[in-house]
Amino acid sequence: MNKKNLKLLLSFYRPYRGLFAADLICSLAAAGIALAVPLGVRYIADTLLDAGDFSLVLRAGLALAALVAVQALCTYFYDYQGHYLGAKIERDMRARMFCHCQRLPFSYYDSHTVGDLMSRISNDTLSLAEFFHHVPEDLLINSVKLAGAALILLAVHWQTACIILAFLPFMTLFTIHFNKKMNIAMTNARESMGHINSQAEDSLSGIRVVQSFAGERIEKEKFSRLNRRFLEDRRAGYQSESRLYTGMEVFAAAIPIAVVVFGGLALLRGSMAISDLLLFLLYTGYFTGPVQSLVNTSRLLQEGRTSFRRYRELMDTPPAVKDKPEAQAPARVRGDLEFRGVSFRYGQGEEVFRDLNLTVRAGEYVALVGASGVGKTTLCALLPRFYEPREGAVLLDGKDVRDIPVEVLRRSIGVVQQDVYLFTGTIAENIAYGRPGAGRKEIIEAAKLAGADGFIRELPGGYDADIGPHGVRLSGGQQQRLSIARVFLKDPPVLILDEATSALDNHSEKAIQQSLERIAGQRTTLVIAHRLSTVRNAGRIVVLDENGVCEQGTHEELMELGGVYAGLYRASEEI
Repeated sequence: MNKKNLKLLLSFYRPYRGLFAADLICSLAAAGIALAVPLGVRYIADTLLDAGDFSLVLRAGLALAALVAVQALCTYFYDYQGHYLGAKIERDMRARMFCHCQRLPFSYYDSHTVGDLMSRISNDTLSLAEFFHHVPEDLLINSVKLAGAALILLAVHWQTACIILAFLPFMTLFTIHFNKKMNIAMTNARESMGHINSQAEDSLSGIRVVQSFAGERIEKEKFSRLNRRFLEDRRAGYQSESRLYTGMEVFAAAIPIAVVVFGGLALLRGSMAISDLLLFLLYTGYFTGPVQSLVNTSRLLQEGRTSFRRYRELMDTPPAVKDKPEAQAPARVRGDLEFRGVSFRYGQGEEVFRDLNLTVRAGEYVALVGASGVGKTTLCALLPRFYEPREGAVLLDGKDVRDIPVEVLRRSIGVVQQDVYLFTGTIAENIAYGRPGAGRKEIIEAAKLAGADGFIRELPGGYDADIGPHGVRLSGGQQQRLSIARVFLKDPPVLILDEATSALDNHSEKAIQQSLERIAGQRTTLVIAHRLSTVRNAGRIVVLDENGVCEQGTHEELMELGGVYAGLYRASEEI
């Protein structure tokens, strides 16, 4: 692990350094007592029993029992508080990841699934919690036990101690070999789990489409294929882990045998006392135990390493936008818009538009029309900085939007998209998302403007009705009217409507169009529409094609021109 990653790992302990220090002190105390107890047993067997003083033996036994009680308290503390420490760090990392995901650009979500992100936020942080708790404790305890036992046994009878120590290089190499195999398998398994989460999220989110097309078998096959791949990756990991564990069991059995054989020979030669042999046997577990625990520690290290890599991969992804240090919030947003020499492409794809220029005056009601794929939605997405232009600049009131704090910028712009998203909760809570803290009177007024008040009052519970996950208890038109009400409540100086009335019937659409036109004079409004009949009354219609802005004017002016717009309008009328 490089210095940068190590520094980052240690930074997670910093807020809890007091608890972490207490955890390590208790771990150290427990390991020290574990080393002292066999020495106490040897002292009783070698000295006190020969003296024949029962009271001394009893007092020594009570002293050892007291040490064991202290060891138990220390073990309880580091086991309980250590797990709690890991859970706190898990909470912190999960919060950081979630907050970072909130700031990632739209382009990131264009190429990554929500299921994969959920796997990172849930599964990876859980693995890291185990890593943060167990690894420092295990390494400290086992190192103290192993080094302490080795030094003590070398002092007692170095020849037999060297026999035991001779096993360690082989055990270490054996562990390293299978660690590498475990690392590969666990990395693959973690990636497979991300794919499984993605597939499950995709299938279950679209369950209505799945069932309407009787596609359950297709979805089951896709899920089963990924599930089988995950199983194979886990099988490879378990196989390496089992081989490692089996090898450690062999070493654990071989070391006591070696102690008995070589220690017995030393006993017969008179170079070792029976109490020394007893001490060796008691300390045998301190050689095999730490190495055996490397099986679990190695697994935690590999899982933690994989999870930490995925954590860094996500956290190193730059956020969508960063405020410049000199960014300043305008005193008031009027709503003058300008796209100056703007060029944009998605990733390495073809350019959506190049050197596009467009000016919209404050309070103007402008419709953007054109064939699919000419960049109408993309153009509007550049204004709140959902995407950044490759060249050129987008200006709000004559100021580059990159020079305005992003939070202020997005508070000044309201967006209603064609794909409506409502949160689980009540109708009032979803409308109030447009302006947190708004009163019931303001919520109802926004609903009336969106033509939603009527159907809301007919629902059981009215504004307090629970709409279910993502608003599934409402029709598409009702969902869209709530999303429009949400933006009306926000009351931004700039309003973007991207096919905002596409899911409404003619009567509802006409009512909302009237509401939109009524408030259009108070704000700059950009409307994207495929149904051109809905934008006939726009103050200006801007027509886009693959080369950018090709026509603009009122409906009457463009029809008289007989160009692209006239052709699109006549085609829409024939449908």
